[in-house]
Amino acid sequence: MGLFKKKKKNRVCVLGLDGVPFSLLMDMADKGIMPTMKGLIDAGHLHMMKASLPEISAVSWTDFMTGTNSGTHGIFGFTDLKPGTYDLRFPNFLDLKHQTFWDTLGEKNKKSIIVNQPSTYPARKINGILISGFVAIDLGKAVYPPSLKTSLDEINYQIDIDIMKSREDHEFLWKDLEKTLEGRQKIFDILWKEDWDFFECVITGTDRLQHFLWDAYENNEHPYHQSFLGYYRRIDRAIDHVVNSFLKLTNSDEGLFLLSDHGFTAIEQEVHLNVWLEKHGYLGFESASPQNLAEISPSSRAFAMDPNRIYLNRKDKFPKGCVTPSQKSSLRWKITQELEKLEYEGKKVVRKVFDAEEIYSGRYVSNGPDLIVLTDYGFDMKGSIKKKDIFGRTNFQGMHTWDDAFFWANSDYGQDLSISDLAAIILDKLL
Repeated sequence: MGLFKKKKKNRVCVLGLDGVPFSLLMDMADKGIMPTMKGLIDAGHLHMMKASLPEISAVSWTDFMTGTNSGTHGIFGFTDLKPGTYDLRFPNFLDLKHQTFWDTLGEKNKKSIIVNQPSTYPARKINGILISGFVAIDLGKAVYPPSLKTSLDEINYQIDIDIMKSREDHEFLWKDLEKTLEGRQKIFDILWKEDWDFFECVITGTDRLQHFLWDAYENNEHPYHQSFLGYYRRIDRAIDHVVNSFLKLTNSDEGLFLLSDHGFTAIEQEVHLNVWLEKHGYLGFESASPQNLAEISPSSRAFAMDPNRIYLNRKDKFPKGCVTPSQKSSLRWKITQELEKLEYEGKKVVRKVFDAEEIYSGRYVSNGPDLIVLTDYGFDMKGSIKKKDIFGRTNFQGMHTWDDAFFWANSDYGQDLSISDLAAIILDKLL
């Protein structure tokens, strides 16, 4: 008795702040808006991190949870094409081709609690608890084990804000942001008391706010500027609660991580990639006002899908394909050369066009796009086939960025960090 000390249980806690850029976090910390975050930055290491390509949540969070890229996990966007057709489909968690790191932990009898993880709908069995984040249609199918839904109903838990209403009614937006954040914090406190090895909670209201009101952050005279700062003060208090809960449990910040899945910036212009392809002779349709990609002309050599994915209209992949395997390389090169010259009022629009084989690896590379377009800040790529002009604007104010995500840890993990690197870091702490 007393000769052998029981080994202390290793734990990891991750707080995700969807869409929060490194640059904004530094600004808010320096200005005193986020004192808790300021303390973390001073005590640990805030890394600037690269998101996925394309830089969207469906792909980036999947890169995070699997430690791989689209060529291995099989998720290339919020939408995809049914194999051998031009018909759109919406991939979900059941389409994932690679196990998550919490599946790996489960194999080692480690218990995970995951709250509001995007791209995990419908929820499936894990060794622990999973509450899916967006896009989740039915709360009953977003929870494992299903019995947890009763607790969620009791606290009026809401998966996401009402996006359509919030986009038009900003007074409603603030109320819905608060409601969803309250729900996250209540379920956090309930589930924190469980036995666990890995705990993760993601806040998505940050992303929503920035899409609709990024200009309220940048413009001090904006009528919602103080409300924007107030929301980030609220986020800082939520961070403080998570940090203190973890420190109380473990007496250390070892194993505490914060991250975002991409950055954000202001939109100057939306860029309609299919219009550009059409104007440059790569794309045509069988009708003047096409309703879907199935109306593509058989002479088309390429088309785009949201947000910035270009597919060659290949004979071996699509029913109206005309591009042969021998033509692929030269066609990709030609599109890349022309697209990288695109300008708007003298400003360079495209930063780089990536060949998919450069950035993806694994058995599913051929399922995805042939090219990924990375724009300069301010130019938001879109895949609509109904627009007539290359450039345009809607009431969205903010867009995602690739290289301005963040990762906070108490240790330094270097300067060239990508979100797909984090799974290995987490597993190293727990296995």
